[in-house]
Parts: sequence; C-alpha cells; structure tokens
Amino acid sequence: MDKDMNYGSDYKYIPATSVGSGVGIQVLPDLFCHTVQIVNINLVGNPETKEFVLVDTGMPDSANEIISVTEERFGANSRPKAIILTHGHFDHVGAIIDLVKHWEVPVYAHELEMPFLTGQRSYPEPDPTVEGGMISKMSPMFPNEPIDLGNNVEKLPSDGTVPHMPDFRWIHTPGHAPGHVSLFREKDRALIAGDAFITVKQEYLYKVLTQEQEISGPPRYLTTDWKAAKESVIKLEALKPTVAVTGHGLPMSGELLTSSLQKLVKEFDRIAVPDYGKYVDKNIH
Repeated sequence: MDKDMNYGSDYKYIPATSVGSGVGIQVLPDLFCHTVQIVNINLVGNPETKEFVLVDTGMPDSANEIISVTEERFGANSRPKAIILTHGHFDHVGAIIDLVKHWEVPVYAHELEMPFLTGQRSYPEPDPTVEGGMISKMSPMFPNEPIDLGNNVEKLPSDGTVPHMPDFRWIHTPGHAPGHVSLFREKDRALIAGDAFITVKQEYLYKVLTQEQEISGPPRYLTTDWKAAKESVIKLEALKPTVAVTGHGLPMSGELLTSSLQKLVKEFDRIAVPDYGKYVDKNIH
C-alpha cells in the first residue's frame, strides 16, 4: 500500500456544524446515513453479514468519528470492503487518507475525478459572490487544493457496476463536479445522490444549522456547470427513486421525494440556479 499520500496544503478543520451533526439514521436495513458536521456519509451493507462499503468520508479531521460509527454498527475492528467517493470536494474526502491508512482498503471514484484525487489539479475556486447566504460567503476558506491518494484510488468500472455493492450501479451525474456519481439500486429504487441534488439549502447558515428540509440543487458555491447539473437531476428523477440520501440534509422518501424531485426538474432554473455568480453564465455548455 502506498503510504505517500497527502492532503492539500490548505487542508484544515472547518468550524461549521448543524443540529444533525453526530446523528445516524437507518434509512433501510442495509443503508445507514450519518451526519459529520454538515455532510453525510453512508454505510451500505447488512450489519449481520459484517460486509459493507463506506460512501464518502466526511469533513476534515473526522476519521475518528467515522471509525467509531462504523464499529458501533458493524463491530469492533470492522472495516469496509472499499470506499466509494461520489466526488472529491473537501467535505466528501475529509478523512479519506486517515481512513485508508487505518483500514488499508481501496478507494473508487469516477475517472474524471482522478486529477483532483491524485494531486494533479485543483477544483475551480469556490464562489463567495454567488447568490445565497453565509455559507457561500465562507466558501473561500474551504480547502480547494487536490488531495493525493497516489495508487490507492482506482477508477470505477466502466460497465456501471460498483465494487462490493452488487445491486447498485453508478450513474454519472456531473455539474457539481466533473466526475460526480450517484449510486442507484433498481430492486428497491434506493438512491445515494451525493450532491447532485440535496435536501437542505446548503448556502444558508440558518438552514444548514437547523437542517430545514427542502429540495435543492447542488451546493451553489462549488457548482460550476449548471447545464450539466440540470441534466443530472433530470436523469435521477427519471429513475423514480423511492428513497434518497443526499450529501447534505435529511434522507427523503415516498411521495415527498417524488413530488419534490418533479418540482426540482420543472423549476430547476428558479429553485437551483442562482441569479448571479461567476459560474452562472446562463449560456454555459
């Protein structure tokens, strides 16, 4: 295992939290969502078989919390078969290197995320000028440099399968990040959406703090391609998911999820796309 991994030089603890921080929700018997400060991680697998996968790795400096949540659910010294990343933004890879060193497990991500996960390329700068609230204004302090996982990260299989998640397939849902993926299971129409859409207005500090539930597009301050983001939401709505866990906010299911997603598709330009911001050229293609 390549030990020569590193976070970007701007990696640091971010003092942001919500009422949901530290709370876990069993969404389905084999789908457990846990909130690390303002972002969700998912443990996918049945506690009885002890075989599971971790989807996303939370905020910087959260490895101990994630390990303890994992051991609480799957037993002492348990470790996932793999870590799957929906994308490489700081709040989804915050503990990745510590967890890889601790567990020695492979990491998988879409090939278009590889430059951001192997130290080659930074994401575009967050946009503090975008329409939205206090979190947008805080976004310049968020870590933006690429992390370097060396040879510990692998491309997701091109056939859409997800390693160690036999019933799930990955779906390319770009817009928020070039290689953003969501994970979908046909048999019960369970969706792990990442940040393709979320269930809290992530830009607004009050709503993040209180986790007020409402469907929203991807977090505005880090989304650079709104045309692709809209197409990704249309793609996910067409799957007719019955339950969705998102990168931010509470899980959503049933009629509320169905009607909320339909509304988001129909009114995406009003609900999701900000009125102004440096990535909001309405002609972006």
